Amino acid sequence: MTASDSALVRQLATEPSGDGLKTLYRRYSGELYGFACNALGDPALAEEVVQDAFTSVWRHADRFDPERASFRTWLYQLTRNRIIDMRRRAAARPPLADEPEGHEPAELDESLEQAALRWQIGAALARLSPEHRQVIRLAHFEALTMREVAEATGLPLGTVKSRTYYALRHLRLALDEMELGR
Repeated sequence: MTASDSALVRQLATEPSGDGLKTLYRRYSGELYGFACNALGDPALAEEVVQDAFTSVWRHADRFDPERASFRTWLYQLTRNRIIDMRRRAAARPPLADEPEGHEPAELDESLEQAALRWQIGAALARLSPEHRQVIRLAHFEALTMREVAEATGLPLGTVKSRTYYALRHLRLALDEMELGR
């Protein structure tokens, strides 16, 4: 049986071994790294952001309130804050001659929200079966009609409609689980 995220965070204050933090790191570091890398465009900075976020989890585990948000949401917020701090520090420095001008703070927040949403939708899509991902990709990302999806896949139209229905249903469940579908 695996321990819940909330139980692992509670253990951080009393557990000197750090096993709870290791478990949380194994669960979330990959997706956080992808999120940070997508937002920053720099793998080294993304690694630094993820390390900082988990250091904050360890130091401030007592601030986590499972009544306010899930651990994943809290962790993404910590990571997002570090990304914003890193971007603001970079924007405060004068740009190099070949660097474009920095983003405005509103643009920064919007681009981070979009990056987070793209990353989380990608993670939710990864939870779907290959057949369900295929119909979602064709219908929603390539804007094909159900009939065109049926022709492209060689499947009967009824099968495509059914797969699309169940794919969207499973995607909604995955997003709800990640607290995005609300």
